[in-house]
Amino acid sequence: MRSTTYTPEFRAEAVKLVLAHGLTLEEAAQRIAIPKGTLANWVSAAKRGTDPAAPPGSRSVAELEAEVAKLRKELAVERMEKEVPKKGHRVLCEGVAARYAFMKSVRLEYPLGLLCRVFDVSRSGFYAAFDRRPSQRAQDDERLKVAIKAAHVQTRETYGPLRLQPELVAQGFNTGRDRIVRLRRELGLRCKQKRKFKATTNSRHGYPVAPNLLDQTFAPTRPNEAWVSDITYISTDEGWLYLAGIKDVFTCEMVGFAMGARMTQELTAQALWRAVRGKRPAPGLILHSDRGSQYCADDYRKLVAQFGMQASMSRKGNCYDNAPMESFWGSLKNEMIHHQRYATRANAEAAIREYIEIFYNRQRRHSRLGYVSPASFAADFSKQALAA
Repeated sequence: MRSTTYTPEFRAEAVKLVLAHGLTLEEAAQRIAIPKGTLANWVSAAKRGTDPAAPPGSRSVAELEAEVAKLRKELAVERMEKEVPKKGHRVLCEGVAARYAFMKSVRLEYPLGLLCRVFDVSRSGFYAAFDRRPSQRAQDDERLKVAIKAAHVQTRETYGPLRLQPELVAQGFNTGRDRIVRLRRELGLRCKQKRKFKATTNSRHGYPVAPNLLDQTFAPTRPNEAWVSDITYISTDEGWLYLAGIKDVFTCEMVGFAMGARMTQELTAQALWRAVRGKRPAPGLILHSDRGSQYCADDYRKLVAQFGMQASMSRKGNCYDNAPMESFWGSLKNEMIHHQRYATRANAEAAIREYIEIFYNRQRRHSRLGYVSPASFAADFSKQALAA
């Protein structure tokens, strides 16, 4: 009986059916009509890399598998070498201690040798860094981070490094501004983002208009010398809520405010009554506002005159003439209103009242006042006046 001669290419394809395609010896032998024993010999020889019938220069399956594994490993290393700098790009520009700290945090995800190569540090240095006790400055940084996070929450996420520094000093953490900036960046803390808003004024009326007595000169020398007033609105699910406010230019304190569902002169009058009841200003105080009909109406002008105040009004369409009040609206809306949704007017009123009475007047640090609150500034001024 004549024996069958198989080409090297045929043998290689037969072996692939078992090693690459997952067929059993019986299934593969039956598919290509060869003896099972013959195919078993070919498979064994391919695994050992000793196929005597393989053409010159050809590689065994074992060699090919080893090369594939090597290439996969090289690709994995290359992928990790690209991933690590993306995750730790911030510490690449910082000191060795910051690199060691980041390496420790990802030690279980990446080989240590790869991390050392990417961050250009030695294995011995990495191990030595964690055998040493943290420096006093590192320990102080950790305590300061806790204080910064707490202050960030207490100040309603509104303080940047400038206002945060005196807040921390008041709590016993005497630290520099650059250090606060660095630690805030490490903690990923940011202030609430500002949003633009637009206030509207109805100046189309036939009422008389008062002259601009302030003329953008906001430099009073004592409390209750110059007040500014304005109206804004807040959206709720029930409709608009209107807020009339009065601010002392000298102390930055909100001395009076009133809220309601309609923008009327009764609303502005109520805010003025509350301000006078709380501060009892002497005659001659300048009360500045825009040219809105609520401030030019006869009854409101009579009330201003009754209290012995001098009415002052902005030029038409010039928001800078009432800059202190616009500043307060910006703080209120950027720090609270734009970050909440109010189901009812009552909900909005409660939140605004708490913001003004508790936070803005008594806690919020103002750069114009030397980073103290309006209430503290007014109390200090009164003490100095009595001592003089």
